[in-house]
Amino acid sequence: MDYKRVNNDINGNPRYVFHFLNFLTKKEMENTKGISAKYELAAEKSRLIGGKKYRGKDFGGGIVIQSYNIENTINDIKRLQTDEAL
Repeated sequence: MDYKRVNNDINGNPRYVFHFLNFLTKKEMENTKGISAKYELAAEKSRLIGGKKYRGKDFGGGIVIQSYNIENTINDIKRLQTDEAL
């Protein structure tokens, strides 16, 4: 899974940006019409694991997550992709 390390938050915590499509299941991708609707759905799902919309200009369509353990974060995202409950 691709991600990009971005600047730390104001408190010095590490942050990573993931593409919003990483948060959707195949069924959600097929059944949701329009990029905006898919982005909103992904942002809503990402909140379950502490994500939110990335508003920086250097990466469009991203979800930012604060994480000290990127492997656990990736595993959480994979669970969201398979509809497993967290």
